Amino acid sequence: MGDEWAGSDDEIARAVLASSPNAVVALDRDQSVLVWNAAAERLFGWPAADMLGRRAPIVPGELTAEHNAVLERVRTGGAGNSVSLRTKRLRSDGVLLDVRVDISALRLGNSVAGYVCVHHLAQAEEAAKSRMARRARLVRRLTDVVGDINAELELPAVLDRISASLTELTGADAGGFVLIEGDKLRLVSTYQLPDQLRGTTRDLRTSLVDKLLRTGKTVMLESEGLGDLVWARLTGLHTIALGLAAVGGRPYGALYALFARRKPGHLELELLELLAGHAGIAAGNAVAYQEAVRQRAHERAVFDASADGIAVLDEAGRVLRWNPAAVDLTGYAAAAVIGGPPPFPLPGPGEKRTFQLESGRWLDVVSAGIEETGEVVIDFRDVTAAKELEEAKDLFLATTSHELRTPITIVRGFASTLDSRWDKLSDDERRSAVRTIAERSRSLGGLMDHLLLGARAGADELAVRIESFDLAERIDVATLGLPVLSDKHRVEVRVADDLPRVLGDPLATDIVLGQVLENAFKYSPQGGLIRVEAWREEDTAVVVVDDEGVGIAPTDRERIFERFVQVDSGDRRRFGGVGLGLYIVRSLARAQGGDVSAHPRPGGGTRLRLVMRCASPIGSDTPTR
Repeated sequence: MGDEWAGSDDEIARAVLASSPNAVVALDRDQSVLVWNAAAERLFGWPAADMLGRRAPIVPGELTAEHNAVLERVRTGGAGNSVSLRTKRLRSDGVLLDVRVDISALRLGNSVAGYVCVHHLAQAEEAAKSRMARRARLVRRLTDVVGDINAELELPAVLDRISASLTELTGADAGGFVLIEGDKLRLVSTYQLPDQLRGTTRDLRTSLVDKLLRTGKTVMLESEGLGDLVWARLTGLHTIALGLAAVGGRPYGALYALFARRKPGHLELELLELLAGHAGIAAGNAVAYQEAVRQRAHERAVFDASADGIAVLDEAGRVLRWNPAAVDLTGYAAAAVIGGPPPFPLPGPGEKRTFQLESGRWLDVVSAGIEETGEVVIDFRDVTAAKELEEAKDLFLATTSHELRTPITIVRGFASTLDSRWDKLSDDERRSAVRTIAERSRSLGGLMDHLLLGARAGADELAVRIESFDLAERIDVATLGLPVLSDKHRVEVRVADDLPRVLGDPLATDIVLGQVLENAFKYSPQGGLIRVEAWREEDTAVVVVDDEGVGIAPTDRERIFERFVQVDSGDRRRFGGVGLGLYIVRSLARAQGGDVSAHPRPGGGTRLRLVMRCASPIGSDTPTR
């Protein structure tokens, strides 16, 4: 505790009593005076020395019964009980005083040792009540003024309202509002001051605002050096009241109340402080409104200019807004969708859904909820190109796995045969096996080159090299070694002697023939005959591959050439795969100007028919082989 509180508790108590503005009189149980403070001496006129130890003659005789009844009520009322009453008391000169007395029990431990009576003049109370009533009226008016101010949303109008209200509430003769702009002040609003002062600027560091800021307070009275205030153009000016307005916790500006005919008191300062606080709030609201207007304009510009489709839905999922990009992406005009559901399924919150429109366009759709309004914002963009790229990648990977399997199987089979049966094979058989391995190895290298070329060309168009080549030779290479791959199958190859050279890509044709043959083995698991035939048919060369397998239902003979399709008819689903083989076959055949189709084989099974263009038409002198 500091030195100023170094005295005893008794000294502190005496100091408190001596400093009290109210007359404090303490009585014992017999109503003898125990305490008679300085305020009691001033109020009643008797010095403490004359009153201590005796009954104070301040209660008029006609009020003795009232006084005794009040003391008894206090004594029997329990701890904390007190009585407040308006009554009369005698002064030493015989004058009756109109007072209010607050009486409470003086307790020592659990027993009542006496009474404490606190007196103050009723006139002072009435004056205080009058001041409070005036203050209440002004505060109510302040509430109305604040309502009027906050009804304005444009900042200049808000500041003008504040300046006008300032003089009404404080009784000032003129007023103004200055903005703090860096190290400058700018007068932005005036009331009862010359209009030409509006817009005047001054250095903040030499202003009253700076002086107020350095005090750390929010209000200040100033009566000196007012002649230097450039906007203080008021005859008889003697006092300026200054109130600081803050926005967002930072000094924003200040209210000036200029007095020429009357002096401001503490109530005017209090009202100025309250008004300055509300001025900061109102200015902040106006600034926020202007920012919101700008923000909405920016949002509208972004909404309208976005390349993504954007829609806003209400709580029921009905479209409220539909931007121009949404029209372009979906083909639905705003008028057609507003008020109804969007023309595509919606993902869950935080999820993404990819959806294909009837037009074939793919959209990525995401949604986000607005908790405050219950609305949902939908964003969707065109991912058709990305989808095609993804499918092209899938096609490349699937092609790699499918189209490499057959030559690798053949190489592995012959290599294993040579390893395990070398001594049992004849020289011709060994040379044939090695020749097959070499041929298939060369085919693998070319196949990889072509797959990379096909991946670059995209999923819808496989670029091939068109040249004249010997189709019979490619059939021979494709079927070489097939008879030893399966003990259940027999392979017959019949190529017409007059089979012409064809136009196309030898590597692409190797892929087509290999896949068709692989399908024939794959979909005839019980074995049987695999027959390969080739002949000329007008200006085309025809190659057919027949199997005695499970066959294809008539409704699925076109679908099997679609990407990723595996039909469910018969037992075909049990053979696995992703349904790319025949899609690749048809794509490569058509890229070479030919085609491939599926037909039923007489007697059961499937016939795949490949057609290619002849290198020379019928009647040409160019040799066919």
